[in-house]
Amino acid sequence: MARGDQIYAYREFLNLQGVYEHHGIDCGDGTVIHYRKPSETIERTSLDTFARGGKIYIKRFPTSFIPDVVVHRAGSRLGERKYNLLYNNCEHFATWCKTGVNESQQIRNFIPLISQMNTDNLYNPIKQALQETDPNKANQLLSKALADIKVVWDNLQPQYNQDVREISIWQTVAIKALKQKREDLARAALMRKKNYEKTAKEKKEKLDHLAKMTETLIQNRMNLK
Repeated sequence: MARGDQIYAYREFLNLQGVYEHHGIDCGDGTVIHYRKPSETIERTSLDTFARGGKIYIKRFPTSFIPDVVVHRAGSRLGERKYNLLYNNCEHFATWCKTGVNESQQIRNFIPLISQMNTDNLYNPIKQALQETDPNKANQLLSKALADIKVVWDNLQPQYNQDVREISIWQTVAIKALKQKREDLARAALMRKKNYEKTAKEKKEKLDHLAKMTETLIQNRMNLK
């Protein structure tokens, strides 16, 4: 690790070990700037506080700002309290410091892969948990809901990745067919691509529904403690 590195350690989420990566910026002096939990504030802490006893990894990028710029960008947001799991989490912040792009790969991977699940079935245990007066029982219900999501995520990830590849493949096939003046093949390829685009639209509708429920879950979690 070195000054300006984007680093991360695995953290638990709703009592599930190793569910997500917690990201920050290495300042090169034994401290890290990151969106600290549970304060949900960008702070400068020790490496030990950041890692919580876990192993620290480095996230690599093909291109990025020089170390001094990365650390300066991180420092410019110290004290910020605008945490949002879906739009402004610890990885969004660290990646913005490193590359200038506000992005979270784990959220990009996570949400589309679970968009095919029956969101109504997910909503019921979340609603039950948020209405539960016993904090321990509520956390158990929320943990179960997240565990169900993770099962679907693991099952759908290969399928979703294949869909994305198919869209790109059929677009390429259509272009090559047109260059060879095979309009019949081009039309067939574009039809296949259109079918995948239709499926993507349906997934997006489920994605929006799921994102709202997930955000509600996270916003209410702190009230259970």
